[in-house]
Amino acid sequence: MSQFIDRHLGPNTPEREEMLARVGYPSLDALIDAALPPSLKDGALPQLPAPLTETEAQNRLRSLAEKNTVLKAFYGQGYSSTITPPVIRRGVVEDAGWYTAYTPYQPEISQGRLEALLNFQTMVQELTGLPISNASLLDEASAVAEAVGLMSRTVKKGRRVILDQRLHPQVIAVAAERARAIDLEVEVTALDSPLVGEDLVGVVIAYPGTEGDIVTPEPIIQAIHDRGGLATVTADPLALMLLKSPGEMGADIVVGNTQRFGVPLFYGGPHAAYMAVTDKIKRQMPGRLVGVSKDLEGTPAYRLALQTREQHIRRERATSNICTAQALLAVTASFYAVYHGPEGLKQIALKVREYAGAFASSISNAGLQVRHKDFFDTVAVEVPGRAQGIVDTLADSGYLVRAIDADTVGVSFGEDTTDEDLTVLLSGFGITEVTKVTEGTEGTYPLPADLVREDAPLTHEVFNTYHSETQLMRYIRMLGDKDLALDRTMIPLGSCTMKLNPTAGMEAITWPGFANVHPFTPDAYTEGWRELIGEVETWLEEVTGYAKVSVQPNAGSQGELAGLLAIRRFHVANGDNDRDICLIPASAHGTNAASATLANLRVVVVMTADDGSIDIDDLDAKLEEHGQHVAAIMITYPSTHGVFEDTVTTVADKVHAVGGQVYIDGANMNALTAIARPGDFGGDVSHLNLHKTFTIPHGGGGPGVGPIGVAEHLIPFLPSDPNMSNPAAEAEVGTGVPVAATKYGSAGVLPISWSYIAMTGYEGLKQATQHAILAANYVAQELKDDFPTLYTGENNLVGHECILDLRELTDKSGVTAADVCKRLMDFGFHAPTLAFPVAGTLMVEPTESEDLAELDRFVEAMKTIRAEIQEIIDGLVDYENSVIRFAPYTALSVARNDWEYEFDREKAAYPVAGLRRGKYFPPVRRIDEAFGDRNLACACPPPSAFDIS
Repeated sequence: MSQFIDRHLGPNTPEREEMLARVGYPSLDALIDAALPPSLKDGALPQLPAPLTETEAQNRLRSLAEKNTVLKAFYGQGYSSTITPPVIRRGVVEDAGWYTAYTPYQPEISQGRLEALLNFQTMVQELTGLPISNASLLDEASAVAEAVGLMSRTVKKGRRVILDQRLHPQVIAVAAERARAIDLEVEVTALDSPLVGEDLVGVVIAYPGTEGDIVTPEPIIQAIHDRGGLATVTADPLALMLLKSPGEMGADIVVGNTQRFGVPLFYGGPHAAYMAVTDKIKRQMPGRLVGVSKDLEGTPAYRLALQTREQHIRRERATSNICTAQALLAVTASFYAVYHGPEGLKQIALKVREYAGAFASSISNAGLQVRHKDFFDTVAVEVPGRAQGIVDTLADSGYLVRAIDADTVGVSFGEDTTDEDLTVLLSGFGITEVTKVTEGTEGTYPLPADLVREDAPLTHEVFNTYHSETQLMRYIRMLGDKDLALDRTMIPLGSCTMKLNPTAGMEAITWPGFANVHPFTPDAYTEGWRELIGEVETWLEEVTGYAKVSVQPNAGSQGELAGLLAIRRFHVANGDNDRDICLIPASAHGTNAASATLANLRVVVVMTADDGSIDIDDLDAKLEEHGQHVAAIMITYPSTHGVFEDTVTTVADKVHAVGGQVYIDGANMNALTAIARPGDFGGDVSHLNLHKTFTIPHGGGGPGVGPIGVAEHLIPFLPSDPNMSNPAAEAEVGTGVPVAATKYGSAGVLPISWSYIAMTGYEGLKQATQHAILAANYVAQELKDDFPTLYTGENNLVGHECILDLRELTDKSGVTAADVCKRLMDFGFHAPTLAFPVAGTLMVEPTESEDLAELDRFVEAMKTIRAEIQEIIDGLVDYENSVIRFAPYTALSVARNDWEYEFDREKAAYPVAGLRRGKYFPPVRRIDEAFGDRNLACACPPPSAFDIS
């Protein structure tokens, strides 16, 4: 019986032998032995169970899902029952064309997902009443934390932030600790009294509150503005179909979660949060921003706007450390809005409101007290001393409601509520008389008249067209066809590990036993989920060599932050309050410096030696100067330059000697898994990218999961449960703090990584790593005469990626690395990583999943482009008139009668014969990046803008 690893690896046995021969090694073991420094070879081997077949893994997943008791969720607290339209579930969430796409840094081949994300932005802008929205954040709790940081950066003189006590508990817990980490004073209070003090950066207001109550935020907004601060409002997007927009009331920032727009509960995530802002603070807003520009022919084209503000470019001056957003989930939410349209969404909102009203009326008629007369979907019922008993009774009936406190039960209604549900819920309170739900009426609990929405949101044509399943199916397909994802081609991005995402694991995430579980379901009903998570954590501990792993961080950037917060709190607990410096090599990924800043650490850069390794002399100098203040060093291993540095243990020993901790960034773990463990060669903490090494797909820019592993002494400082009893209380010294809204973060996608490890085992993981290193060295060897590799390590070998140096060619020809990226699109390839970590270079990571034919197809494309560059060097063609200069080429551009170029159409569109079998044409020509930033437009353009003359 074939094993999964045989399906996962691209090269078969003859192909592997051919690749090894080209690289010059007789076996994979010999190659790895030559590539790895001796210091990495002494660690223990991971102890993992024997691999399962795909069928066995899926059977085990079914048994785990069956161990969960799926209570129908009326709990609320930021998570609502919703219905994912099957056309979206099958056409987007479960479609490889959408879930295997990369972040749209190459916009010409990303127009489909960029349009879907622009729809998301437009939806958020119109619902919130603010002019600019980003293309998603990680969850509501961290989005509020980002908003607090944004207010702090804008109102520089203030040092105090006020959090509405009506916010969800997990939101208060995460936002308060993130604010304290950057030395802000946090006050959690009721906002029913005048604001006091002049040192306020801002206030965060709940709309509605966690108990469902609706209070107008307008007076508080005005009061904070009078004191020079900013106002953030958290808003339920479905409620905004009926309620006055926060922007209309003067809010500066609006944040929230779009989970109830068709995204399953997923036991806590992934879900796309959002942020909308006023025009004056748009350039400081965290997260990605999709904008409208134009291509070479003047056609409107989408791109990521204002990229120079992103963390990987700004480093310690970044506005955030967010790298992975929740693009796939934002796309899902946007298609949900497109499918239902404004009328459909309003009807869903009214249905939710009508059921809540009927429930409240029934409660009142029975003589019980409804705590708040103004609410949207959540009704708080006062039942002195009986709350837990009612919750338990309803759980026995298959329903999950919330004990707000010992005397109060909260019931939150969702899209899938039925009359039967209403009857059962009321029976839990001992009520048999049910007020009838009357469509179009609000009974005795109408919305506040002064907060009823008067304008009509979602007016753009896209929200008013695709309402039949046929229409939406074709719209989804039309957008998907514009994109280049892993289902079409190798995506050779260095440091991003775009490898196979196994379908056997992907299928399970939408099974009801996993997908329909509310994150705050009591443990008694989540045995399967907790068993799966426990196994993932244990396996990751084995693979990394650390004592304990937490899966709470819901992106690699959040894993970095969680790890650095653990280090910082460890030092403080030991009385080392002055350890506030983080050493970061110059070659490190930009998130490292940004995360250090968010952890309130000062960044000191360590220089890079000529061979790409850490400059030991410079490290010694920095340790001599700052030793007693050094909290940590952040090392990416293998380095971002793609090599196994032989000094890693030396660096770790030097930092430990001055009392610092060693953070090893796990972004490149695909070159280490099952052959070396960071916990064995000097690491105290590492984050992993489950959306890289452990096969959770990128989804066009998320979901991501970034768990951290720590050594024994850091276990107390792992992320804590955000759903705590007293979220306003400052975390005690000697404990960790939460970084995401739920205990297990984006648990919903963990079955993918569970499946990958379960189906590979130790030997399979080792083979995957070996083949990844083989593929990178094969590409470097095949292209060495055309594009030399910038850095190599032991025995002139690279790790799992190689950096191709184009700088000399650029000097001779004028052809830039960016030109090569655009030209590769004409060959049907996504570009490698551009200009990182060295300007003028391309970083290539083939991964273990690509077979020899695909690797050779990439080599052929690169060699063909090299020949086109040589034509310019030889003076046969001017750069300004070259085929490279105007790449890529659309089908329309090569079919037009008015071909204006000196080179022929076939050279432009079919530069190699293999393209004749199946040609991908980009939907737009090269995009004018500068025009898009000078003329910033971040909402859907009118259809007339696309008229082609």
